[in-house]
Amino acid sequence: MIVFDLKCGSGHVFEAWFGSSPDYEDQRSRGLVDCPICGDRSIEKAVMAPAVAAKSNQHAPVSPAAMKAAMAALAAAQSKALEGSEWVGSSFVNRARAMHAGEEDHAPIHGQATVEEAKALVDDGVPIAPLPLPVVPPDACN
Repeated sequence: MIVFDLKCGSGHVFEAWFGSSPDYEDQRSRGLVDCPICGDRSIEKAVMAPAVAAKSNQHAPVSPAAMKAAMAALAAAQSKALEGSEWVGSSFVNRARAMHAGEEDHAPIHGQATVEEAKALVDDGVPIAPLPLPVVPPDACN
């Protein structure tokens, strides 16, 4: 079975089911299809919106409880990854350069740097690594 949106000469749009597209054409040509509103037999197919299936990569919304659990797991992973490292905030670039130059003892630190600052550190041979997790500054946790 196939459904068509049909339109009569008076402009009424209605839906009708047929066994196939040739069945529709046959019935229309023999005058067997008429408008259920006004009885007009000058029927044409109306413009139809295509039936588009939902994307297969879409997922159901995440529940608030699941989101909370995911955020807790992320916080735990961040805490584990930064264990033994000192948060130095915006002084990260200066501290990393000082350690690299031998002006300061080497120690595990983490902090903030712009993309440009991080690229400059790498270009200058300062060993840094971006953190794969979003780092929440300690003062933001209060």
